Amino acid sequence: MKAKSLIAVSILALALASCTTGNSSANLEPIPGSITYNGQPRTKLTKSPIGSTFTHSFRRWNGDRVIETYQIQPDRSIKIIDRRIIRDWLTFGRDD
Repeated sequence: MKAKSLIAVSILALALASCTTGNSSANLEPIPGSITYNGQPRTKLTKSPIGSTFTHSFRRWNGDRVIETYQIQPDRSIKIIDRRIIRDWLTFGRDD
């Protein structure tokens, strides 16, 4: 019975260790595929209200799907405020 408990606790510890909190409070750096990866885009979003948000999704080199949320700043630049990485369930077994 102790071996089963140890296995269950180990699985729970691994699951909790892989949990992440939201990235919205951190300054997220652009990654390849991000709109701002090579700097701010040349065109400005002039019709969208300051503070409004939009999403951009793309695939990374390993097949993971990335969904980023951007917010329009007062100077009309855009800032990444959230990033979700959706991993291949068969390979990794969970989403971030």
